[in-house]
Amino acid sequence: MNSTSIVNFFRVASLLMVLVAVALLSAIATMHFAIHGAEVQIPALKGMTVAEARSQTSGLGLNLDVDNRYYSGDVAMGHILSQSPAPGTVVRREWQVRVSESLGPQKVDVPNTVGREQRVAELTLRRVGLEVGVIARLPYAKVAEGTVLAQDPPAHAQDIAQPSINLLVAAPDDDGPDGFVMPDMVGWPLASAQGALVKVGIKAAPSFVSVPVQPVGSGDALPILPVRPGAITAQSPPAGVRVDQSTIVKLTVAK
Repeated sequence: MNSTSIVNFFRVASLLMVLVAVALLSAIATMHFAIHGAEVQIPALKGMTVAEARSQTSGLGLNLDVDNRYYSGDVAMGHILSQSPAPGTVVRREWQVRVSESLGPQKVDVPNTVGREQRVAELTLRRVGLEVGVIARLPYAKVAEGTVLAQDPPAHAQDIAQPSINLLVAAPDDDGPDGFVMPDMVGWPLASAQGALVKVGIKAAPSFVSVPVQPVGSGDALPILPVRPGAITAQSPPAGVRVDQSTIVKLTVAK
């Protein structure tokens, strides 16, 4: 093979290598676009109206879902309170963005439904713009079946979070209960609280804390009574919340 043939061979080989490199770079660029071109960054939606947020997410190929509505004294009615995922999160197109909508300040007075028949109670709540939340049933022979025994939040409650009211309704005495309304156990002796919870099949998890002795007081001020050892000082869930036999009640007890 003469020198001219060798030069031509290397020229052809170099050209082929350049073409292969270009093809590889083109394939890498195409894959990068295919992967990252389908990704978008979640925008900040808090404070926008739901319509504005829906327009912006739709333009990015995202789906907006209003999954909760809350009262708020800080964010105007119809505007976004919170979102998930957080702003700046990179997700694929068609991702679902969940938001909560503000109902503005609470202007609805919570009616008293205790003692009413369940259907009447539900109509009363809906008439003032409130929703019926969880309905629990408790065997109770002293009132007619279907009578509302308790509600959460209670009547005339202020600063409630959501526009929904949970109801505890009387069931026939031979029914098994599917829920209870948590009583206020602060101040109860631990033994009494545990006994009441065990009676309905709910477990308690006590934790013991030291309680400082308060000053006796002076002048006309009434003395502050010391907390008795073994007395409950706090509880979770709080009073009025629906609980069932899967709930573990945390009790803070004075040493």
